[in-house]
Amino acid sequence: MSKKETDTEETAEEISEVATEDNENEDTQSEEKVESTVEEDKEEDYLPKKRVIRRKKSKKDKEHPLASAIRLAVESGKVDFGSRKGLKSGILGKTKLFVLASNTPMDVRDSIVKYSKASEIPIIIFEGNNMELGSICGKPFSVSVLSIYEAGNSTIFDIANKEKKK
Repeated sequence: MSKKETDTEETAEEISEVATEDNENEDTQSEEKVESTVEEDKEEDYLPKKRVIRRKKSKKDKEHPLASAIRLAVESGKVDFGSRKGLKSGILGKTKLFVLASNTPMDVRDSIVKYSKASEIPIIIFEGNNMELGSICGKPFSVSVLSIYEAGNSTIFDIANKEKKK
């Protein structure tokens, strides 16, 4: 073989090697592009969760003691919700305490006050409306009258006695 032929064969081999390397580089580059777009999609889907930072409640922000006493009475004692049940138990003298929402209808309020005076049952007027009273009781509906038979671990009777003295 002549020197020219060997040179051309070597150059042909070098060119083919360079061409295969270029093809491999293009393949890896396209794979990298595909991977990077997939990673970007994953990053968008999995954004870091926002942390909830709870701050301590100041004396002003703390829950009203009546609200916490009502919640505790509902959870640990015996109670009934509703004006009809409240009236019936008030007439029979089974109820030990009534809690009325501030927007209780006047006819219901008057009849409960009438029977509670006859039976000497204390009444607490809750400052919030009936929806707020329902949410404090842990119910998804409004509660205008709460009849308490047993307080359980609650201090609601103490609060009623304090209000009675006023």
